Amino acid sequence: MTDLLLAAETASGRSTTGWGIFGLMIAVLLGALVYINLRTVLGIIARATTKEAIRQPVFSLLLFIGLALLVANTFVPFFTFGEDVKMLKDCGLATILISGLMLAVWTASMSISGEIEGKTAMTLLSKPINRRQFVLGKYIGIVQAVLWLMLPLVLAFLTLIYYKVGYDAKEASKDVPAWFIYSSVAGIRIPLLYGVRLEAVLQILPGILLILMEAAVLTAVSVAISTRLPMIFNIVTCFTIFVIGHLTPSLVQQDIVQLEPVVFMARLIATMLPSLEVFNMQAAVATGIVVPPDYLGFSLLYCCAYSAAAILLAFILFEDRDLA
Repeated sequence: MTDLLLAAETASGRSTTGWGIFGLMIAVLLGALVYINLRTVLGIIARATTKEAIRQPVFSLLLFIGLALLVANTFVPFFTFGEDVKMLKDCGLATILISGLMLAVWTASMSISGEIEGKTAMTLLSKPINRRQFVLGKYIGIVQAVLWLMLPLVLAFLTLIYYKVGYDAKEASKDVPAWFIYSSVAGIRIPLLYGVRLEAVLQILPGILLILMEAAVLTAVSVAISTRLPMIFNIVTCFTIFVIGHLTPSLVQQDIVQLEPVVFMARLIATMLPSLEVFNMQAAVATGIVVPPDYLGFSLLYCCAYSAAAILLAFILFEDRDLA
């Protein structure tokens, strides 16, 4: 029993340390983003790109459709024999992911490819802004637009999950968990989130972060493509990369596919294209576990590394692009 307690304490300590390190990584990234927006030339381009993306009708359309789907998935029965909350989590994560990716690809095409074809980029680059600042500023601005789109969707999603836990318990004639637990501070009763409702919400939070990482990777890929190809080719290429990026990890496994040529091509494609299955949280949702901070940390490092590689490719492609 003593050994078990020591093992539990060690695992708890490692988990706390892991969350602390991951939180520090997120804080550094957010601090760098704030500094870039307020203190650098990149921030001017990024803020203008974000405002342009938010003003587009597609932003409001994606926000409306995303909220409508989240609400519909909350009340439409899935006939899963008590697993409706898990289905809501799966469908909600997919809704937020697709909404963010569509906004990112659309904005990259309109803001980069559209400005190049419309000769607007040439006017902008005639000012004391070089091509690398243009590309990187556009990327940061698009990622910020995706953040602004995801913010209301995520808040609505977490609220609906918190509600769905009690809704399903009521439908199954079980004890409905309390909405809040009240804590008294200086004689004032403060409502706090409580019980299985809070557990369901906390379990999905890492999935939100993984979705944002996947959106950042595909945004970088879309920016690189937009420096050379028009919108239609960009959308088709990004959709293809999205599908292949989720399939190649399964094809690489020898126990699934025995054909050596298929495995070789899958490994080659998996090396060149992003392995988007890294950001998939479906297994964690199905088993009801929380994604550990170590996994989130390595996923964040992979996201930053691949995004940096894609932006470097965008620099190369855009460096000798004729804007006249």
